[in-house]
Amino acid sequence: MKQRIITALILAPLVILGIFELSLPLFTLAIAAVMMIGYWEWTQFVEPKSRWMALIPAVLVSALSMALIPFDVVSLNQVVEPHYTMLAVGCVWWIVSSLLAITYPKSSALWQHSTLLRHAFGILTLLPFFWSVLLLRAEGIETDAYHGAKLVLYVCLIVWAADSGAYFAGKSMGKRKMAPHVSPNKTIEGLIGGIITAVLIGWGAAAWFDIEFTSPLVMIAITLVTVVISVLGDLVESMFKRVSGIKDSSNIIPGHGGVLDRIDSLTAAFPVFAFLYFIF
Repeated sequence: MKQRIITALILAPLVILGIFELSLPLFTLAIAAVMMIGYWEWTQFVEPKSRWMALIPAVLVSALSMALIPFDVVSLNQVVEPHYTMLAVGCVWWIVSSLLAITYPKSSALWQHSTLLRHAFGILTLLPFFWSVLLLRAEGIETDAYHGAKLVLYVCLIVWAADSGAYFAGKSMGKRKMAPHVSPNKTIEGLIGGIITAVLIGWGAAAWFDIEFTSPLVMIAITLVTVVISVLGDLVESMFKRVSGIKDSSNIIPGHGGVLDRIDSLTAAFPVFAFLYFIF
């Protein structure tokens, strides 16, 4: 626990500094690097003979997306159909994968023995995440260099708040299990505590960062949906790790495991938040 706290105290300021101070090209490279590490860790879930060979499909699909979808500053400030399509694909994936996690282990019969589906699941988890973070970071960058950074940090804050709120509420009041076969420690009471905490933090952060939503009701609705999906996103990775017999996706982050272990909730939250934010 001590190592976990020390690592978090070092990483959190670095992440926030990167969100606000990296130029858009460097920020793009940083998020792409996170995505590639995530892909590498995901190869364990595919259970291949060669992890390097298992990395190829994800790299090719990601490169193709960057060849077909515009990502220069001007294009990213004008969210168009290819961007919406990518975000919508991410949203659909997290709805489907959440249902798989909730109905596990029965649902595992549908995909457990399919290498193709396991490859596809990794791409669907990480590629929409990459694009959604990039689109939010670039939002309004030509008129306000930090507006998009505030949006990115907003999503991080509500997810972190939800994780903390769910932990303490679950510890003190948790009785009804959300998905006992996937993660026995997650409870309905914890989810409710996480939602309440995230909405309160989101309300304050939106006012502090001067993030405009159509109305307070829309802000609450988007935050609520994002948080619920983020919690389910954590369950989804837990499901894949359980099927593969893996405790942590790697040991790259001392005390925290791998990159996927730290961004599992964020990979679900960002595409959903970005899609709803740009739509409404």
